[in-house]
Amino acid sequence: MSGSYTVRVEARFESAHFLRSYRGVAEPLHGHSYKVEAEVSLAGGALDHEAIAVDFVSTKKFLEEIAKRLDYKCINEVAPFTEQNPSAENIAAWFHRELTKKVMEQRAFVDAITIWEGPVNSVTYRPEPA
Repeated sequence: MSGSYTVRVEARFESAHFLRSYRGVAEPLHGHSYKVEAEVSLAGGALDHEAIAVDFVSTKKFLEEIAKRLDYKCINEVAPFTEQNPSAENIAAWFHRELTKKVMEQRAFVDAITIWEGPVNSVTYRPEPA
């Protein structure tokens, strides 16, 4: 069968943040129960020699390690958000960069990252095609 496969893993973390400029004013410090979803595929989109697209276990472990860097912290105090506004969009792009570093060794690509700020609001980051 031809086609491609995308693996989706998720992690959760609790964090506070504030936007330094939100419609012209600083937002008050507030928290969210975040969920991050990562969509990852193998180079070429096919399966490896073991008929696996991307290993769930190692990919989830990588994502959880990254999420732990924000868990129970004020995101504004974690680089690069000490300088960069910690919007859901910027957090999603940051997760994409950090997870990409981890999965490249497995010849995998991060296709998309979705950040959920609670149960109903989310943003998805997909990089421009190379």
